Parts: sequence; structure tokens; C-alpha cells
Amino acid sequence: MLKCLECIDLKKTGIFSAGVLFGTVGIKLLASKDAKKVYTNCTAAALRAKECVLKVAANVQENAEDIYAEAQQMNEDRTKADSVCGEESFKEVEE
Repeated sequence: MLKCLECIDLKKTGIFSAGVLFGTVGIKLLASKDAKKVYTNCTAAALRAKECVLKVAANVQENAEDIYAEAQQMNEDRTKADSVCGEESFKEVEE
């Protein structure tokens, strides 16, 4: 009978037992009411952060659209000015 006990490695058995104990305690802690409150607060903070990021992204998109529209208008104005100047200078050359 003592030979069977000699075959058991006490270090490995102790590490296994400690792991089982730690896992059991960890599960109990993660399922506690206090832990659920922490999860709820973290989720609420993440949702607030998401809303803030979406507002900033919408603002940036609106600004980009405004810049694009202004750039198109500037190009149209420049094209009109170039065509008017080009026709006047062409008329001057003919005269």
C-alpha cells in the first residue's frame, strides 16, 4: 500500500488541487452580485463611449461634406471665371 502512495507526485497533486480551488472561487466571484454591478457599470460606460464616438464621427462627416461642397463650388466658379476671361482675351486678340 505504501508503494502506491510513493507513486503519487505530491507537487503535481497540490498544483492540481490549488487550480481546482482557485477555479471554483473564481467562478463564485464572477457570478456574485457585486461582479454583476461591475459588469453593468462597465457596459454602461462602453455604451456612453460608443454614443460619443458616433457623435464625433457624424460631426466629422458633416464637416467633410461641407468642405467637399465648398471645393466643388470653388472649382465651378474658377471654371466660369476662366471661360469668361478666356473669351474676353480671345475677343481682344481678334480686334
